[in-house]
Amino acid sequence: MEFLGLLALAIAAVVGVVAGEDSTWSNGRATFYGGNDASGTMGGACGYGNMFSAGYGTNTAALSTALFNNGQSCGACFEIRVVCVKTGGIRFTITGHSYFNLVLITNVAGAGDLTAVYVKSPSTGWLTMSHNWGANWQNGAMLNGQPLSFRVTTSDGRTITSNNVAPSGWSFGQTFAGSQF
Repeated sequence: MEFLGLLALAIAAVVGVVAGEDSTWSNGRATFYGGNDASGTMGGACGYGNMFSAGYGTNTAALSTALFNNGQSCGACFEIRVVCVKTGGIRFTITGHSYFNLVLITNVAGAGDLTAVYVKSPSTGWLTMSHNWGANWQNGAMLNGQPLSFRVTTSDGRTITSNNVAPSGWSFGQTFAGSQF
């Protein structure tokens, strides 16, 4: 527990130093919940579930309201002099039902947070998905059983397309890995 206290002090000190370097920085607070296995970060406001087994390990923090941005900051990397690295592809977990596709998007490299998401099947063009909550995006099209492609744009303006990431015959509750920045 003493280690976490020292870590929190170190992060606060570094955030203060970084925030003071540039007048475009916004002040905010972040904290870490849980032990060295990230057990206190289960769930959370982004909907990621078990952060440790999702591949984030202990490299997570809870943000203040100013930084959380109503869930739009889910997945974002904040500069506190810690490298933000993702391994593997962007993950798309598809839940919902026939006319309600809810997709949890995780493991996004680069800026990490998303500003736009699109989905495409062989019977559609690119369809806009709307932000639902946290890192979840939704669409009301009937896409069952069709291969799906996703296109995501991050807050730094970069866009990447994951073609046919979900094969035909996919089921709700499955996770698929796509391209990565």
